[in-house]
Amino acid sequence: MKNNNRVFLDVHAIQTVPPSCINRDDTGSPKTAQYGGVTRARVSSQSWKKAIRQYFLDRGDLKNVGIRSLEIVRYIAEKIVALDCSIDNESAMKLAQEVINAAGVSTTKDYKTKALFFISSKQAERLAQAALDQKTNKNELQEILNSDPAIDIALFGRMVADDPILNIDACCQVAHAISTHEVQTEFDFFTATDDLSSADNAGAGMLGTIEFNSSTLYRYSNVAVHEFTRQVGDRDMVTNALKLFVEALIKSMPTGKANTFANQTLPQAVLICLRADRPVNLISAFERPVRSSNGYVTLSIERLMNEYEVVKQYVEEPLCAFSLGIEDFPANKSSLQQVLDQLEAELTVIFQKSSLGEGL
Repeated sequence: MKNNNRVFLDVHAIQTVPPSCINRDDTGSPKTAQYGGVTRARVSSQSWKKAIRQYFLDRGDLKNVGIRSLEIVRYIAEKIVALDCSIDNESAMKLAQEVINAAGVSTTKDYKTKALFFISSKQAERLAQAALDQKTNKNELQEILNSDPAIDIALFGRMVADDPILNIDACCQVAHAISTHEVQTEFDFFTATDDLSSADNAGAGMLGTIEFNSSTLYRYSNVAVHEFTRQVGDRDMVTNALKLFVEALIKSMPTGKANTFANQTLPQAVLICLRADRPVNLISAFERPVRSSNGYVTLSIERLMNEYEVVKQYVEEPLCAFSLGIEDFPANKSSLQQVLDQLEAELTVIFQKSSLGEGL
């Protein structure tokens, strides 16, 4: 490795989505973006990060997970009661509010933080114990809030307006997913009948419209593995967390209008690179929109791989690269499990050859 202190994980995906409204704007329309002179379908990074975090909670089997809420006082109060069942709920709420305020986080009279606050379960447990121990030293309490971050807090970061000392830099970047081609929004006019209406009433009980589109999306995200390792502090935990992140990225789906459209697809192609110089987004492959009357997936994969070769003129060769669903790629795998196993093997080699995580 030319630089044994920096490693970036790049994940690229091509995913086709049928008629759907995954992510809406304030008017209920599917989100879009102008790129390459045409309108593209768009799914915001926030939407997919929420889906990834939910995947962590539902399937990650993690002992330390992040909770982002206005109800942090109540969350800590529950931890206080769990530690000392002799304390009633109201007293626990007051103790929790006092300790979170002492740490520099403002709350309202109804025990809510003034803004969404991101906290790990271990941090909440330690704050609960600090409340029971009547600790009020701000530096000590902030040290609790800056240690033991959950993997989703380390990945996606935390911003606290009350006190920047509590900010945690995100190790992960997630791009807005956009279609590789131009899209047009369509309208579904629907009617619903009233099951208990009289026999002589032929009218609809409700009618309306839902906007939707269909698209083949390019999705991209990266993780600064070196920074993630510094924050998490354990190489094995980092490896397992990155495997879970890739799995969640591939399997998760935002839930917008999911019951209406059942748009539960998976990526048709995934390309994973580990780089020692810098992350590389390959969206430039689609600045010129893909045009086809016979599907977009195959052409989008071809464009992606062509761009992968083009960028080699500007950046270092990846430490390794492997794929799923790209048959002509030398390191193509036949299953997601093989991809995850390959990622684990490559990270193990990188950790052995580098100084990442040493001395933690």
